[in-house]
Amino acid sequence: MSRYDLTDFEWRVIEPLLPNKPRGVPRVDDRRVLNGIFWVLRSGAPWRDLPERYGPRTTCYNRFVRWRKAGVWDRLMANITKAHDGKMQMIDTSIVRVHQQGATAKRGGRDHCLGRSRGGLTTKIHALVDAKGRPIKLMLTAGQMSDIASAVDLITDLPEGAMLLADKGYDANVLRTVVTDRKAWANIPPKVNRKDPICFSPFLYKARNLIERFFNKAKQFRRIATRYDKLAENYLAALKLVSIRIWLRGNESTP
Repeated sequence: MSRYDLTDFEWRVIEPLLPNKPRGVPRVDDRRVLNGIFWVLRSGAPWRDLPERYGPRTTCYNRFVRWRKAGVWDRLMANITKAHDGKMQMIDTSIVRVHQQGATAKRGGRDHCLGRSRGGLTTKIHALVDAKGRPIKLMLTAGQMSDIASAVDLITDLPEGAMLLADKGYDANVLRTVVTDRKAWANIPPKVNRKDPICFSPFLYKARNLIERFFNKAKQFRRIATRYDKLAENYLAALKLVSIRIWLRGNESTP
């Protein structure tokens, strides 16, 4: 058993949430296929280098893409993350370098979330996490987009009475108004050029390091730390699978 494989606890949570097996030809073992997908995500190796113990590489890759298109990974994350602690939420971004393999996608009117910044060709991950640093929502943009570009879309479900933590890059009246309209509180440090006074608690702001920890955990998976996928949809699906793993590992370690 590889250290990248699903534990028995993780599999017990995931198995009931997978699509029912159709009648007729039996489907290849789901746990083995998922273990193969996670091996690629964690190792960063090309799909063609998948060890034989996980079965044909085409089976693992095709299942990953087919279930992404069918919304299986989205539903899996939605089911697992619905138990999040929403009273305190945090938003932030992280830049990911795009490998030359991921930079060859044909445009064709599609947004591949590729952009140029000081680090070269990059993609930016926008994340919303809960009070325990567990991911709730994830979005992608091109690397040169501002941090606040997806903030309003990320907090559409911010509950009444919640506190939103973010760094000063999110200090904008538009975002603060959206949070206030939801009867929540934006605890964001003011920019140096802000003229009107705001309420800000440095003590409560210290908890924001939890979202940094999430990015660090996610980037332990080499296919998240560097983007090899041509399609933004595939990269985002990989990020969601890794997020599910982070949730399950956290629950498994909870006494």
